[in-house]
Amino acid sequence: MPLNLTRSWSNEELEALRDTAVRFIESEMQPHDEAARKRGHVGHALWRRAGELGLLCTDIPEEYGGGGGDFRHEAVIYEEMARRGLSGMSNSVHAIVAHYFLNHGTEAQKRKYLPRMARGELIGAIAMTEPGAGSDLQGIRTRAERQGDHYVLNGSKTFITNGFLAGVILVVCKTDPTQGARGTSILIVETDAAPAGDDAPGMQREGFRVGRVLDKMGMKAQDTSELFFDNVVVPADGLLGGQEGQGFYQLMGDLPYERLIIGVSAVACMEGAYAATLDYVRERKAFGKPIAEMQNTKFKLAEVATQIMVGRAFMDRCVERIVAGELDTATASMAKLWGSEAQGRVLDELVQLHGGYGFMNEYLVTRMYADARVQRIYGGTSEIMKEVISRAL
Repeated sequence: MPLNLTRSWSNEELEALRDTAVRFIESEMQPHDEAARKRGHVGHALWRRAGELGLLCTDIPEEYGGGGGDFRHEAVIYEEMARRGLSGMSNSVHAIVAHYFLNHGTEAQKRKYLPRMARGELIGAIAMTEPGAGSDLQGIRTRAERQGDHYVLNGSKTFITNGFLAGVILVVCKTDPTQGARGTSILIVETDAAPAGDDAPGMQREGFRVGRVLDKMGMKAQDTSELFFDNVVVPADGLLGGQEGQGFYQLMGDLPYERLIIGVSAVACMEGAYAATLDYVRERKAFGKPIAEMQNTKFKLAEVATQIMVGRAFMDRCVERIVAGELDTATASMAKLWGSEAQGRVLDELVQLHGGYGFMNEYLVTRMYADARVQRIYGGTSEIMKEVISRAL
């Protein structure tokens, strides 16, 4: 049974954007995905092309160079990439960085960075996680010391999405280690990564270094990297928002946005995997008939279809609420928790229906299965989501 993919929040304008996104994805992303997976990143040119087509920062106001839309416009693009198992161009992290500028930056910071991000000239990354500090951000050790009209930044970060290609990085650091969470700030670090080609991050500023593009279980085309800061000089006006000690407040304020992105992408991925599996079981024969005609296959597909339809209804409602400014942290955490956990269950079932071929990377569901595992970890682990939700009960 094909799924009903009608969105309760969509309209004619959004479907026109979807058409543009699909053309871009199918003509300029899919044909090069295997090369990007081997290389470990998609290259700068793809980002610039997305910017030219108006597919970046679609929910940033036009006065700052964005598309002037809302979360729905971003969701359209996340869905179409997720449905095809394309994770190399992390426009979601790029959008999150743009929202930190929009919601917390000074007017000068917004005007300096947002138009360039919308054009794909600057790729955004946010550096929170450290080798010894993941979900517990109070344990970060990266330090920024104020010296006159600038900060001196020292420390290291890991698991940084867009880290290899990033032109601007928001670095979570301690500006006053004696104050705990209140001593946390976010510094804007320009990497000076003027593209030197698709196989290099470009010239880098003194003291800043990109380490390895990490070898991950999945999301092979996404440039997840280590970053090192050794006495990097950051002008005082590179403090996000212009006031020290606001880092935790700034981080917490954008969590619903980030977590709903993960939920929306999870449901779209399930839809794409279901469609691919439906095609497979109708063509694949065993014991003289298509495996789609076997009761186990029919029952498994019925279960999967039901989970997807239920998830779609919840996620659509969350999209409507975030557009209305009503999505609270607990509900967003539910979207992230349910979406990522359901994605893992569904992909496991669909891989099983492929039999031995479900273990082969040439099949879409196989790549999706590997990619899906991290959804329960980044953006806050499932265990952290349960803690957040339980506090609101």
